[in-house]
Amino acid sequence: MLEYQVQANALKNKVILVTGAGSGIGREAALQYAQAGASVILLGRTTNKLEQVYDAIVAAGGPEPAIVPLDMEGASEQNYQDLAATIEEQFGHLDGVLFNASVLGALTPFDQMELEMFQQVMQVNVTAQFLLTKALLPVLRKAPQGSIVYTSSGVGRQGRAFWGVYAISKFATEGMMQTLADELAGSNVRANCINPGATRTKMRATAFPAEDPQTLRTAEDLMPLYLYLMSDDSAEVNGQSLDAQPDRIPGASVSR
Repeated sequence: MLEYQVQANALKNKVILVTGAGSGIGREAALQYAQAGASVILLGRTTNKLEQVYDAIVAAGGPEPAIVPLDMEGASEQNYQDLAATIEEQFGHLDGVLFNASVLGALTPFDQMELEMFQQVMQVNVTAQFLLTKALLPVLRKAPQGSIVYTSSGVGRQGRAFWGVYAISKFATEGMMQTLADELAGSNVRANCINPGATRTKMRATAFPAEDPQTLRTAEDLMPLYLYLMSDDSAEVNGQSLDAQPDRIPGASVSR
């Protein structure tokens, strides 16, 4: 999949929402979706970061994006319903959503996990994604082909000591995707997961502070899979958990 080449304007006239669009993988995905012709909705909690992505897309000649400043830790179900209604009003449909935003929490022994931290990670990584998916499904069904992409992790497939609530939240993400994909089978909407693997991001640096980031692939390197799952080339792919770096498994795919 690292060799996948998206056709020019493959995402033209598509509307794609990206959460956590202000930095890292979300930022790069937003830039590349726009480069391929999509109108991108940039969702994140830091307005100035979203504005920088907006400016980069416009400067590159992409379709003008939309900005949605929203903190997924504090947002309510009504906030997500209002967002879905606004997308339908302004665009008429939604072709794709990339759930990229997540938080790491603390890497700690199980019996030292604090409830407040557990609830924060589950809120952002699971509950918020459930609520937003639920709100967006009617708008996704209005698209010719709707694609929902969740972000998983190697520790969401095989539990690992001390990865605590982050691993638990990614197991939940995998389960949510599988449940939804089974319900969507045979429809015009599909759901899949991407495990980015070890990537040169701020989250990875937090989890592995002694690691040399120059040994890791960049977010840009991973984009073939992200583009594939938003394009019509993947219209028949549903319920799959795919690796962005299959050549580096096992060993290097334990976290984002």
